[in-house]
Amino acid sequence: MSVVQGTAVRNYDAVVIGGGHNGLVCAGYLARAGLKVAVLERRKMVGGAAVTEEIAPGFRASIFSYLMSLLHPRIIRDFELKKHGLEVLPCSDMVSPVDDGDEYITFSDNMAKTQASFGKFSKADAAIYPEFDAYLLEATKIVRQILWETPIDPARRDWKTFKDGAKLLWKYRKVGRKMYRIVDMLTMSAYDFLKEWFEDDRVMAVLAYYASIGTFAGPKTPGSAYVIMHHVMGEHEGAGGWGFIKGGMGSITQALASSVTALGVDIVTEAEVKEIRSSNGKATEVLCADGSVYRAKAIASNASAKHLYLDLVGEANLPAEVVREIKGYRTMGAAFKMNIACERPPQYKILERVRRDGVLGSFSYPTYMHIAPDIDYLERAFDDAKYGWYSKEPFITPVVPTIVDNTLAPPGKHVVNLFGGHAPYTLKGGDWTTEKDNFKKNVLDAVERFAPGFRNDIIEAQLLVAPDIERIVNLPQGHIFHGELSTDQLFFQRPVSGYADYRTPLKSLYICGSSMHPGGGVSGIPGHNAAREILRDLGKTIA
Repeated sequence: MSVVQGTAVRNYDAVVIGGGHNGLVCAGYLARAGLKVAVLERRKMVGGAAVTEEIAPGFRASIFSYLMSLLHPRIIRDFELKKHGLEVLPCSDMVSPVDDGDEYITFSDNMAKTQASFGKFSKADAAIYPEFDAYLLEATKIVRQILWETPIDPARRDWKTFKDGAKLLWKYRKVGRKMYRIVDMLTMSAYDFLKEWFEDDRVMAVLAYYASIGTFAGPKTPGSAYVIMHHVMGEHEGAGGWGFIKGGMGSITQALASSVTALGVDIVTEAEVKEIRSSNGKATEVLCADGSVYRAKAIASNASAKHLYLDLVGEANLPAEVVREIKGYRTMGAAFKMNIACERPPQYKILERVRRDGVLGSFSYPTYMHIAPDIDYLERAFDDAKYGWYSKEPFITPVVPTIVDNTLAPPGKHVVNLFGGHAPYTLKGGDWTTEKDNFKKNVLDAVERFAPGFRNDIIEAQLLVAPDIERIVNLPQGHIFHGELSTDQLFFQRPVSGYADYRTPLKSLYICGSSMHPGGGVSGIPGHNAAREILRDLGKTIA
């Protein structure tokens, strides 16, 4: 990687703005097709939200993204990421304390284990779960295929759109009544959807939890059922499970960087893009803060659509309708992340029971947990945010990668990642500069309700809320998905109508990040799909 200074003009076939995982994936596919490609990254390191950094002497953590679940096997295979250092480590089954920590519920890929756990609270829920799982799997299979499609514009009336639409309809002609399942999940709240299947609030909370991850929504928000499906679509190692990455999530982007560099991609760090210049409606070059200029036949932005349109292109260079829509594109971040260096992980009240009951298998400790004992807990957490404040009792995902990865902490010590919500970007009648300590107390109180005394084991704690996430990695308002995953911001309406096909109003300018279909998460699919469309416009095919 290099740093280019001065006012030199560099010529490339393609320039990618932003060295997050989607930017690297896009650059890699373009290079595989024979293009000369440069990636411009504002920070000193590539990775975007998938980075590993030191949080205390000897302690390293996945600062933002914390678990691998969505990175597609095709991406891993095409870029030979395992050859470049990627190593996936196992994660224990999810364990969630309930009833003030005196009882627990588990969620596993093993049907019998999940049924046995659900059966402690409702025999009916245990009995219906296999049918629900099959229902969700059928819906997920359809959506997994749609992830790779370029959204068509239903308002466009030309032969190409008609032909592409006909191909899409023919491809999915056998979906039939299964489409009703997709419509249900796109429109129903997680609560209403799950209530059709289950009776116990603790059982429902296990699944409804996923509807709140990274979104400004609660389980009773219309459309939140879809987010459950979004989070269970992972196919790493051919399955839908979650896992850790040895060395933290930064190892994914370091492996990608190594792979694409071997393909000839130039990665330029400390290259902050200030402006995209255009001529006669066509993007032609990129101006960096240090005065350097990069000219290219194609420019792809991994930055958020809001930042691209409003800051780098500018309102004056865009149609008024696009400006209006992108300003209305909802990006209110409400997720938080606390990275903790500690003497030992939380000592949950249920820990000995969980070990004794044998639900952890070969694990000595539950590496992946949920703190959200029932549906009302999740909804109350959102209620606080809905009215402009942070959650008094936040929902939390505590993960402990150091149980399986000894590269992140000194011997005998641990790293704990706490991810959850809600902590909205803007506080009504307050400011994060004065409220972070109060919110940190709420987070640790929520953990200590189920693991008393955890504070005493903390060496260092880094709390990141939405303004921090925006400042460090430029996610719009700290939204980890670059925008809400709601029906009006999906497929052909993501991020604005008429430009959901990875193209923009400026010719030769594309978007390859999470602002586009299929949305956020460390999947690499937006980067792949954008590269395919760029190559199509250049008369080439993706390989």
